[in-house]
Amino acid sequence: MKLTLCVSLLSLLLSPPLFAQENVPELAFDSVPNFFKLPPGMNFGEVPGVAVNSKGHVFVFTRSNSANGPAYAPAAAQLFEFGPDGTFLREIGKGLYAWSEAHSVRIDKDDNIWAIDKGSDMVIKFNPEGQVIMVFGRKQEASDESTEPLKHPKPPLPPVDGMFRQVTDMAWNAAGDTFISDGYINSRVAKYDKNGKWVKSFGEPGSGPGQLNTPHSIATDAQGNVYVANRGNSRIEVFDGDGKYLRNIKISEPFDYANTVPIIGNKPPVDLVGTMGPGAPWTVCITPGPNQVLYASDAFPGRVYKISLDGKVLGKLGGTGRQVKEFGWIHEIACPSENEIYVGELLNWRMQKLTLHPAK
Repeated sequence: MKLTLCVSLLSLLLSPPLFAQENVPELAFDSVPNFFKLPPGMNFGEVPGVAVNSKGHVFVFTRSNSANGPAYAPAAAQLFEFGPDGTFLREIGKGLYAWSEAHSVRIDKDDNIWAIDKGSDMVIKFNPEGQVIMVFGRKQEASDESTEPLKHPKPPLPPVDGMFRQVTDMAWNAAGDTFISDGYINSRVAKYDKNGKWVKSFGEPGSGPGQLNTPHSIATDAQGNVYVANRGNSRIEVFDGDGKYLRNIKISEPFDYANTVPIIGNKPPVDLVGTMGPGAPWTVCITPGPNQVLYASDAFPGRVYKISLDGKVLGKLGGTGRQVKEFGWIHEIACPSENEIYVGELLNWRMQKLTLHPAK
């Protein structure tokens, strides 16, 4: 009896965790060459944001336009629109008061364009014509003697309703409520209704269930559940639309650690929990229906992961590097369909349009 019990306990301890798989497939894919056609003499800077509207137009939020002045001061944000074939169409919001440090761009169901600027702590809503129609948050006044880069005290200062501290991303539910991930300091999610009225916030700094450490990206599914890339805690948190914590998703797929080289910096420990750790989600994107899947990415080993909404890793692709089909810190993914995704990279100063070939 004792022997049987010991064997049963040993089997339980050695059994793989839920959804762990030894043979998660490598997804075949291509990167469309020279897809984005910038005007002569124009270049991307770091590309933290990318989104696609209902017409297939691609919006790129890039840290460009910052050639003058000290590194920490000049505005580094330009918002570009490209046609479905990659043709440059226009710059949106040129010289906008909110532009400081681009962080993410998203398109809502009505093709309104939303941009988040981490430097000014502002969220800007443009209509499809590129006119500002709503703003959230407020940047520091240039004339104020207390204006300075934000500090990161431990514990953080109490959050203020309607204000952000290094805000990161946004998403919507079917009712038109807006969810804003806020961000590097407050570590919470803010909720507004469809008219832009403050509703509530949920999440708090920490490492426990439902607690957040740099909520870096956010997405919603067809049921209105909210998926938060909890980068500092190396997991994706799932809440319902009222902020009730439901579960988390962890990415722990094996890779050739000995032969994987970071694109920049020292190699992180294989078991590191945090921004540079394997599986730490920098971005989340959920495809349209009817069969929704989630895409996420990490900085090391620098892969993109295709995940079911219940947390099963369905496939992976890519890795760190500077060549086509390699990645240097993917900061945002746009996924207009299951087999067409766009990735914006910080370190490689570029956008890649990827086509997946699951049949292969």
